[in-house]
Amino acid sequence: MISKRFIKPNSVEDENVFWVTMTDLLLGLSIIFMTLFVLAMTGFTQTKLQQQAAQGEVAKKLVESMKEQKINASINTLTGQVKISDLELFEVNSYVLSDRGKKYLDKLIPVYINTIFSNPKMYNKISNIIIQGHTDSQTFENVSSKEEQFSKNMDLSLKRANAVAEYIFKTNYNKKYTDKLTKTLVVEGKSYTEPVLTNGKEDYAKSRRVELKLIVKDSDLQDFLKIKGTKS
Repeated sequence: MISKRFIKPNSVEDENVFWVTMTDLLLGLSIIFMTLFVLAMTGFTQTKLQQQAAQGEVAKKLVESMKEQKINASINTLTGQVKISDLELFEVNSYVLSDRGKKYLDKLIPVYINTIFSNPKMYNKISNIIIQGHTDSQTFENVSSKEEQFSKNMDLSLKRANAVAEYIFKTNYNKKYTDKLTKTLVVEGKSYTEPVLTNGKEDYAKSRRVELKLIVKDSDLQDFLKIKGTKS
């Protein structure tokens, strides 16, 4: 006679083992993700610090060159950003460079371009030189919507930036840097999206401006591209 032995299933015990295993797995994955996140953020911070240091080096040299040539320019000593009032360059509501504006650029641009491109170590840190136009937020006449207001200001800011970019090539900078300049030069219009504030209120005169901005290379990305054998 064959007897059947009843085996009590350990469902509860098996279930506990399953959940303990899943808990350990999730905890392990969480630790991995947190570690990767910290490493990524650390790398990002280091990259930003490197970029800021590179900008600082270029800015310092630009400030020194401007002082030597006795050029009065609003230049950020940390980033090398140059701000030029529209009144320095254009007549009111115009994007055609005034004679005064041309004379100012005739002095500023050669020093700016020659300082950057005469030093390979400095030039190699820069990915772009941005000519950026800005307007104030005052309303144009006969404009009925915010969209049209933005578009008209965008058009004006872009035309002014482009006028400066075009005139740059007419100034007396060292023409052997033209190829490098054309590879790095970018023109942007920002409309009234980045106003200059004074005591919390927009300073219309300062908001209307053209800026020369330096964008430095991401050194970590450049190293990665070199390792991969890709030209940046």
